[in-house]
Amino acid sequence: MRLYVNIDHVATIRQVRRTDEPDPVRAAVLAELGGADGITVHLREDRRHIQDRDVEVLLKSARTGVNLELAADSKIVRVACDLVPMQATLVPERREEITTEGGLDLAAARTRKQVSAAVARLLDAGIRVSLFIDPVEEALRASADLGVEAVELHTGSYASARGDQDRARELTRLQRGAGLGRELDLAVHAGHGLTYENVTPVAALPEIEELNIGHSIVSRAVLVGMERAVREMREIVLDAPSRVAVPGLWIAPLGY
Repeated sequence: MRLYVNIDHVATIRQVRRTDEPDPVRAAVLAELGGADGITVHLREDRRHIQDRDVEVLLKSARTGVNLELAADSKIVRVACDLVPMQATLVPERREEITTEGGLDLAAARTRKQVSAAVARLLDAGIRVSLFIDPVEEALRASADLGVEAVELHTGSYASARGDQDRARELTRLQRGAGLGRELDLAVHAGHGLTYENVTPVAALPEIEELNIGHSIVSRAVLVGMERAVREMREIVLDAPSRVAVPGLWIAPLGY
């Protein structure tokens, strides 16, 4: 299991005052020292947090891989093709949203056409491509048809579930989605809304090889520092398989 740390919200704090601190690139260095296997940043169309220069400097300084999240917008895709990160993850994006609200709607003809064009350009630039999708069969099969190497399963519904039954149902959806992804020869990642309290059952799913976690780690880092916050999350993620029982398709949400 790889842990990629999303540092967007370090930039969010900076942009509140339109100043030069805190520096998300310095946060990335500390995250790597804490054991992060990679760094994720989302270059949004409205540039509400991460800026182009952040990505440029990060790509020159990061010792691990950089996963660049972006919308399938031609202007943003051009930036990605110029910068050539290790991986690009295409995500849906709406100006009025606080954060990404769900996976790409690949059933919609317009979205699929736009995503297909973006995937082709990114692959031509030599960039590994992942799609941020909901853990449903249609989206997984559409992703495989588009020729991407990986998918990131949206864990928001699981993270917001209340009560054991709802949480178990959402966890089962993730497990089945991850299983189908592997059957389709897709690398399976997951992320959104994962915290120190709810990550263990997801991290225990053997089909998932990478987690992307941001807000919870940055929130913890405000209190204890980035390096320690990442180290604590990494310990939870790596220890997850030994703490969770796997009865059939349902994984008991133990450990929190």
